[in-house]
Amino acid sequence: MKAMNRRQFVGDTAKAAAGLAAGAWAAGDLRAASASAPETAADPSRILNYNPQMEYRRLGKTGLMVSAVCLGGHTRCNQKERTEIISRAIDLGINYIDACWDNEVKRDARALKGRRDRMYLALSHGAKEVRNENYRTAKKLLQSLDELLRDSGQEYTDLWRITCLEPGGRHTFNTACEIVEALTTAKKQGKARHIGFSSHDRRWIKFMIEYFPEIEVVCFPFTTMSKAAPRDSLFPALKKCDVGAFGIKPFAAGSLFTGNREEDLKRARLALRYILYTNTVIPIPGINRMEELENAVLAVRERRQFDLKEQAALEQMNREVWAALPGDYQWLRRWEYV
Repeated sequence: MKAMNRRQFVGDTAKAAAGLAAGAWAAGDLRAASASAPETAADPSRILNYNPQMEYRRLGKTGLMVSAVCLGGHTRCNQKERTEIISRAIDLGINYIDACWDNEVKRDARALKGRRDRMYLALSHGAKEVRNENYRTAKKLLQSLDELLRDSGQEYTDLWRITCLEPGGRHTFNTACEIVEALTTAKKQGKARHIGFSSHDRRWIKFMIEYFPEIEVVCFPFTTMSKAAPRDSLFPALKKCDVGAFGIKPFAAGSLFTGNREEDLKRARLALRYILYTNTVIPIPGINRMEELENAVLAVRERRQFDLKEQAALEQMNREVWAALPGDYQWLRRWEYV
């Protein structure tokens, strides 16, 4: 790991914040700033839980091919409902679950019992990681991982993605080093196949992936309002560092929805199509009902580019989402530019 003093850290962070122009989605062209070069077709025999009706995307330097839509951990499901949703997700070719609290991890591990080899299961022990000031050393973080693996009956996780300070804000450089030390140690020990973190701060993410090449995956908010920043965008850094990216809060913490069933299903598909068109961010929506799962998979199969009518509908929907954001999710406005 590179050595760095506090003055160098502050200087490097300032440079990252200044940045160079990275292009913009001036005419609604999402790919202008975000897309990677087209990938060669992957060998289906090397894709976990492959289904020819599902699309798969390379998760950065991990080399994993994950389904274009995955399962987020935040849901209102009980154990039976979640197990049924995961069973159907397996049938549909979904192969990745993100769980970031201990109750989610234990619930999803139980749902996967006897078929753990059909899904990648990522985890985080959100309450006992660096958001908690008592868990900002590699030693404490590794203890937290051991506890969660033990309590969820697992020997390893496919991705340990430490939940960082949020909403907004950045940790100290010392904490950054402790995070990376914990992650790399867990990988060397075989407890985590791949490593990364989640954050609600774009500048922090950019610094971390550029300074620490060990980072393989990041999670950050990405909604229908999100677009490439005209300066210092995160997307070129993701591409340059070959870091996989998951988008959380694709439905803007539920603010996308109206309460009308048909309208809400249509809005969910529009949101997922918008995110998938970036060709960079893989959405991980929270799924509460079987109908929502089928709808998400349908969005993968639909065309990506919007016609003029759909573009107008998206713009109107975004105005309504901004107006409907609850007070404790106003920080999502900071993710208008990525």
